[in-house]
Amino acid sequence: MAYKNGTYVAFHAEGTDVPTDSDMKYYNLLKAWTAKEDDDFSMVNSHEKTSAVRDSSKRETLKASLVTRLRNSKHLLLIIGDTTKLDTDWVPFEIEYAIDDCDLPVIAAYTDYGCIQNPASHAHEWPEALKRRIENGTARVIHIPFKKEPIAAAIEQFDTQTKPKSGLSYYTRDAYVKWGIKPD
Repeated sequence: MAYKNGTYVAFHAEGTDVPTDSDMKYYNLLKAWTAKEDDDFSMVNSHEKTSAVRDSSKRETLKASLVTRLRNSKHLLLIIGDTTKLDTDWVPFEIEYAIDDCDLPVIAAYTDYGCIQNPASHAHEWPEALKRRIENGTARVIHIPFKKEPIAAAIEQFDTQTKPKSGLSYYTRDAYVKWGIKPD
């Protein structure tokens, strides 16, 4: 069995490989935070643990690569932007496989918020695959804003052995204050 130490990042690329045209820009920001040596943010990127697969690769080849990456991950970091719920291709597959087959906890990072204190109020933004699993109790999710401090805390705290308590978990106002983020 493989060592599960990676963070698998899922995001809606909107069918483009132009970083500024989709949520790929947030994925690239995560990579920049990790690469910055004078910072305490670190993440083992599951996408960098296996060989790259181009968009022109056959669907089954890409799917096999994603499965390998998910199996070697300790959690799924799902970037939730304006169009994430519209993805009908890879994001639903990644969510389903991560939860149903790998039993991974989910870190849901919302791009347009400073603080998440009522996750249920964001249900309209969830991809259907996530929504169904939260509703049926199979997903264990921590809901956070896409900000460095909460992401770093969730990456460090949650894995296959230590999961959020429910599908609607969130950090307290005190945690946001500690990170220097003003709660809404």
